Amino acid sequence: MHVHHVWLEAGTHLSSNLVDERVFLSVGQSTRRHIVHHSGHPIFLESGVLALAWGSRCGQHMHHVPPVSQRFCELVHMLLRAGRLPRWEAVNDHQNPECWGHHWAWCDGRCHYRYIPTMTARPPEPAAWPVLVVDDEESLRHLLRVILEGAGYVVHEAKDGTHALEQLDAHPEVRIMLCDIRMPRMDGMALLEQVRTMPLAVVMMSAYGSTDTAVAALGRGARDYISKPFRPDEIRVCLQRIVDRDRLESENAELRRSIGREAGIEGFVGRSPQAREVQEVIQKVAAYPSTVLLTGESGTGKELLARALHTCSPRSSSSFVAINCAAIPESLLESELFGHERGAFTGAVRAHAGLFEQAHGGTMLLDEIGEMALALQTRLLRVLEDGKVRRIGGSRDVVVDVRLVAATSRDLDRAVQEQQFRQDLLYRLKVVHVHVPPLRDRIEDLPLLAEVLVGRAAARLDCALPSISTAVISLLERHSWPGNVRQLENALERAVLMCEGDTLEPSHLPDELRGSGDSWIDGLPESDLSIKRQTAVLERTLIQRALSQTGGNRTQAARLLDISYKALVYKIRGYGLDD
Repeated sequence: MHVHHVWLEAGTHLSSNLVDERVFLSVGQSTRRHIVHHSGHPIFLESGVLALAWGSRCGQHMHHVPPVSQRFCELVHMLLRAGRLPRWEAVNDHQNPECWGHHWAWCDGRCHYRYIPTMTARPPEPAAWPVLVVDDEESLRHLLRVILEGAGYVVHEAKDGTHALEQLDAHPEVRIMLCDIRMPRMDGMALLEQVRTMPLAVVMMSAYGSTDTAVAALGRGARDYISKPFRPDEIRVCLQRIVDRDRLESENAELRRSIGREAGIEGFVGRSPQAREVQEVIQKVAAYPSTVLLTGESGTGKELLARALHTCSPRSSSSFVAINCAAIPESLLESELFGHERGAFTGAVRAHAGLFEQAHGGTMLLDEIGEMALALQTRLLRVLEDGKVRRIGGSRDVVVDVRLVAATSRDLDRAVQEQQFRQDLLYRLKVVHVHVPPLRDRIEDLPLLAEVLVGRAAARLDCALPSISTAVISLLERHSWPGNVRQLENALERAVLMCEGDTLEPSHLPDELRGSGDSWIDGLPESDLSIKRQTAVLERTLIQRALSQTGGNRTQAARLLDISYKALVYKIRGYGLDD
């Protein structure tokens, strides 16, 4: 029997995963002598001393086998290169082949190493991401584990593509995957297609690769491609590039978030108390994954605030996906949100990843969520509770990590009372509620807002930046702005187009803004300035217009007038509008 000793410093740790059909290495702190059998080879383990014995056992006798000192040297040399062992010096250096370097010593068929305590090895810095190694060869998986753990990574293993999906479900923190191409059950290319929407950096490996294979893998979303056989340094450098790129993207995202915060929440301009309150809430909650509900009239800037939430959050490097629930039919909205499998319905000629899968790791805005059908509200609630989606026609749940922002101009509390919106879903959406005030309630922001919007219009139209006359500001401040900031933006863009000089004048504004700011006030009789009577006239006129616009639908008219249905019925009777 041949015994090879390695003297280690007491307390040195080595992973017990360097396993193949010939060798098993393990070092621990135990002061007791252990005997471990692997593949028929006994290993004697003591504190600070590793002894590897080669032989085959038959009954009570140990039968001699050919020396394997060279193989042992190769393994220890690999550990040294992987950073798993400190530096060593040779003992009894009688036959030291130059090819092995000064660390290797041979004596009577034995190979000895001694630890140099004055040259302690610094432990590697931990890597940012855990790694999943997917390969059908167990020995290669263990080799990669030794290399990667030596570099500070946390390693998980899978033997094929199907097993890899199970591991990803069990370990969602995995951010890098080393994947072989040829494997049973599910090969590497099929696995790459399954995980392409995940926040996962994939490095493909193959011993049968070609340029076409590498191009195909990169075209399907792989970050890199490595041909087998490879050197340990290739693996470490490849993964370090991925980690460095992630660190750079994170720093850039943080810089963008800082700039966004300094710019006033990415363009939500205002210095009024109402605007500042909205900005402060957005800044406080942006860093957290909590669901946010944005309410307010159309054109107040709800989508802009949703993008600000994304830009100022740690998710800013991932996708921001927005969808208007009122603009898509119910039958199509379900497929858009949750995806479908091939053949799930007529016309589903290929599998489709829904918006939840596409927004994995990022932010999704569901605009006008109050118009979503009750059946879809139930599915949405399930996603919010479980963090999983199932495609239409699918049999497997997909884990998604999405920060949801909902927006609506509808009164959802009233919709709950009218049984048009689920109350439990409203509670789940209303973790953080931000009401965006209409422009008429923060009219003091209008001069600053007008300057910003004129500047944007001039830049977009590639024309000279005009100044704004005080007469224009006066007219803008007197208008009620039912379309809010969107209406103001369109009016100022029109003014920039019409302006031929260097100053915006009232003549450049749309017809409805020129002259008096509110024509109904100018039409009031000088002899009757009673607030009570004139308010009643205005109220009756508004009710008539709402009923006319909705074709007599009192429910929709009440929503336009922002009053309850009962209050509208009462006022209709009071003003004699029943006919």
